[in-house]
Amino acid sequence: MNRRYFLGAASTVAAFQRKAVAASDVVRIGMIGIGGRGNALMSQEVKRVPNARITHLCDVDQSRLEKAQAAADKLGYGKVRGSEDMRRLLEDKEVDAVIIATPDHWHAPATILACAAGKDVYVEKPISHNLREGRLMVEAARKYNRVVQAGMQSRSRPSTMKAVAVAHSNQLGRVLMAKAWNSQQRADIGTRTNGAPPAGVAYDTWVGPAEMMPFNDNRFHYKWHWHWNFGTGDIGNDGAHQLDQARWALQADLPTHISGSGAKYYFRDDQQTPDTMNLSYDFAGKQGLVWEMRIWHDYGLEGIDNGVAVYGTDGFLHIGRWNRTWGYRLFDKSGKLVTEYQDKEPDFHMQNFVDCVASRKRPNCDIEIAHVSNALCHLGNIVHRTGRNVAFQPATETIPGDAEAAGMLRRKYRNHWATPKGV
Repeated sequence: MNRRYFLGAASTVAAFQRKAVAASDVVRIGMIGIGGRGNALMSQEVKRVPNARITHLCDVDQSRLEKAQAAADKLGYGKVRGSEDMRRLLEDKEVDAVIIATPDHWHAPATILACAAGKDVYVEKPISHNLREGRLMVEAARKYNRVVQAGMQSRSRPSTMKAVAVAHSNQLGRVLMAKAWNSQQRADIGTRTNGAPPAGVAYDTWVGPAEMMPFNDNRFHYKWHWHWNFGTGDIGNDGAHQLDQARWALQADLPTHISGSGAKYYFRDDQQTPDTMNLSYDFAGKQGLVWEMRIWHDYGLEGIDNGVAVYGTDGFLHIGRWNRTWGYRLFDKSGKLVTEYQDKEPDFHMQNFVDCVASRKRPNCDIEIAHVSNALCHLGNIVHRTGRNVAFQPATETIPGDAEAAGMLRRKYRNHWATPKGV
């Protein structure tokens, strides 16, 4: 991706929107997972794309499914088909592509099944529950010649693309380091005892190939993010975006050493994942990346709640959102503000995906780009969970000499129809 590509991003949206789309060009999409994120994708992002239409919905919660079907009708998609079993959706020849907005533990299994069924895929971040799954997703996309876009929208956000173009343009001098941070107030989820799943919820299907656990509301809708069996914590939930932007700005690949710590300093609830992290990633002694996470306050960092700083020998750059608008700030080596840029152009990430379904080109956040970026989330979690630093081999995606850490590159699965092969 060269500078011309980045700076041409803003005009791409307009070009798509001006194009008349014949009915035969419409990409028919099935939604798998229709919770908060799934509803947002359906009602906002797909709705902005003139040559895409939601035709099928899938969710294990019958009440959510019925509400989403009613919402789809009001949005102009018509009477969409519904199912609690994604296999029925994947078997349907009318479905061209799927959007996967499930909990993290279903991202890889659903993507791999969809690729094998001949569907193109838009999968939410983090693309995988563990690092090994990400590599299997890349292999599935290539084996079945599928377009797989990861839901890291900054790859198609004009202001972020322009910011990264600045980082790559020598205006910062030699770029040696970046910082990514997640600084926001999360809710205390309290404590809950195990109980029966709500009526209308196919809980066995919801658990899928993950290890079976008794139903607990603090491990269910949205709150699954904070439990290791189903989620990846906030480093995977929000950090996936910022770590991707930082790695993109550095033009770095996989790290060789990861150090630091994570802890649960603030919350005294059922969350297993940390509320605070301080991690360092080293890229073969050539560049570094720092990750900071504090999800127990709302005062941000550098005036940005979740952001990125890029440091070079001649200046530095802040990327993020302030005053509810995306943009960047460029500073010289003395700390003087040189350029401040913001725009309110929406990202065209979903349009990029739909366009690539037709062209068969790789999308802006192709599955392999996402796998490398999301590996930073998984490796950071391994440092936290083991309590020690990790030496990583990028060529083989392994952790030699540390059996416990190496074991966390994978996960335990139960015997289930969706368990990926090769895990």
